[in-house]
Amino acid sequence: MNREWVLVHLQEAQDQLTRTIKEISDNPDYDFGEFFPAMQHLYHHLNTAWNSRDASDTELAHQTNVTYKRWCSMPADLVMFE
Repeated sequence: MNREWVLVHLQEAQDQLTRTIKEISDNPDYDFGEFFPAMQHLYHHLNTAWNSRDASDTELAHQTNVTYKRWCSMPADLVMFE
């Protein structure tokens, strides 16, 4: 597992989640217009942390649009419910 890469993305996800919770708590007008992009950003980093966890530094340095999209996608190998 590429620990440094995973940690970067998990930290970004944590930061986004913390911001989102604070904004929802503090702003009574917070609605879908703010929530939607916040959740996109959160899932982008969670998905990337999981899907690219085994990527080498070379793969990270030479990622393509196809690789990027695959890494950002919802995980296919992570069972959410049974």
